[in-house]
Parts: sequence; C-alpha cells; structure tokens
Amino acid sequence: MRKKKRTSGSSPSRFLLALAILSAGALAAAGKSGKPEPFALIAGSVFRDTGFSLAGAELTVEPAPEAKAPSKFKRIKTVTDARGEFAVRVPSAPMRYTVSVKARRYRLDKQEVSIQGEERVELFFRLEPESK
Repeated sequence: MRKKKRTSGSSPSRFLLALAILSAGALAAAGKSGKPEPFALIAGSVFRDTGFSLAGAELTVEPAPEAKAPSKFKRIKTVTDARGEFAVRVPSAPMRYTVSVKARRYRLDKQEVSIQGEERVELFFRLEPESK
C-alpha cells in the first residue's frame, strides 16, 4: 500500500501558524484594548492644470507649524493612484495638518486642513506646470 505524500502547501500546522501570525498582527494594530484606534481620513484627488487626473504625485501630511503635534505622530507620505486619488489615516484628535503635493514638472501646492474627530475631509489639488 502506498502512502500519500503531503505537499508543503497543505500542511495543517503551517496553516495554523500563518493564521496565528495574522491574528497577532491584527490585535497589535487594534491597540491594547482590542478595539481599532479611532481615526480621521484625509482623502481627495490631484489634477493637472488641464483638468486631467495626475497619477504618481507625492503627498506629505504633517502637523501645521502652529499645531502642537502628539509626540508619536510622524510625517506621512503617500503617492496618488492611477486616478490621481489618495487617502491617508490620521489620529482623530483635534489637529491642524498641512498637506503638500508635488509632482515632476509641476509646482508644489499646499493646503491646511482641520480635523475635529472621526471624520472624512476631502481635498482637491490642481497643480500648475513649472515655468521654464
């Protein structure tokens, strides 16, 4: 009688190990209480001067100069997707942020936004080309 060989991908112990790792990561992300941390969302779109979306624009979100940032807050950087859209999670505590956008061959643009709690704030940028 032949014994069936087990393939490495079908091992129940590996599946359980992977599940345990994913669960531990989710619990760590949820904080000490086991509940997700409350957050606000800064989202929007970046457009060219012609009105078309601008993919690959670099965004930076940081506390406004006059704002007292929580000690654990770090500058957040992201890039717009293929449709020129972005979304960034920030703490839900009341705070003012400066959102700056730059892209190759376009001028830097900045906007300030106030967060008051768990909310979604929409921003729209229309970048002008650099002068030659």
